[in-house]
Amino acid sequence: MHLIVIKIGGNIIDDPAKLSAFLKDFATLDGYKILVHGGGKIATDIGKKLGIEPNYVNGRRITDEQTLNLVTMVYAGLINKNIVAELQAGGCNAIGLTGADGCILPATKRPVKDIDYGFVGDVKSDNINSELINKFLHTGLTPVFAPLTYSAGGLLNTNADTIAQEVAQAMSHHMPVQLVYCFEKKGVLIDAEDDNSAINRITAKDFDELKEKGIISGGMIPKLENAFTAIDKGVESVIIGHADDLHALISGDSGTCIR
Repeated sequence: MHLIVIKIGGNIIDDPAKLSAFLKDFATLDGYKILVHGGGKIATDIGKKLGIEPNYVNGRRITDEQTLNLVTMVYAGLINKNIVAELQAGGCNAIGLTGADGCILPATKRPVKDIDYGFVGDVKSDNINSELINKFLHTGLTPVFAPLTYSAGGLLNTNADTIAQEVAQAMSHHMPVQLVYCFEKKGVLIDAEDDNSAINRITAKDFDELKEKGIISGGMIPKLENAFTAIDKGVESVIIGHADDLHALISGDSGTCIR
């Protein structure tokens, strides 16, 4: 039996109809599966209503104490539990988790260097409680991870792409693993404005060349860096593509494949 670890991006979570359609597809996937979700703009919108202004540096959220309380409420509560409820309605026996539950995703608070990111965690696959995840899977449960890890000091805000990558790496010691990044594009695009220009397969050499030419830039660079790290650490394949095409992504008929 193999495992599929799927990360769903914020732009899908922000759209209730798209999220619902994705979750219906996810619920019908056969075999072992894990879902990791981001927070989208929901935390930012709720924060503004509460007078908490978002603070970003280089595209990453600075998490002070007030913001940590906010993202805990939104990510682990509102978003996670609504996803779990919808999966249950679709016949998928899901369990919503943060890193603190069963100390399943222990992390370290990011040290202050040039920037103080606040209550942000860095998680490593070697420290993940993969045995507990394995038990959940073998008892018929589908883990749904909010983007929150845990240290002795409490919960830590953590990048969902990274959690998905590290969980996939940790679980590759137990079974073959496929990692799928679902977002609002058809894959890694040659032309950012043309959704039909997705690159079928990318090697490390291709990645370097496409970066040099500026074809791959911005947020796609860390996503692909995560993908190649996962491959190097034992994950069988990584697919990047549109959330609407979930079954086609897994079968290799859509998206960009990294092997």
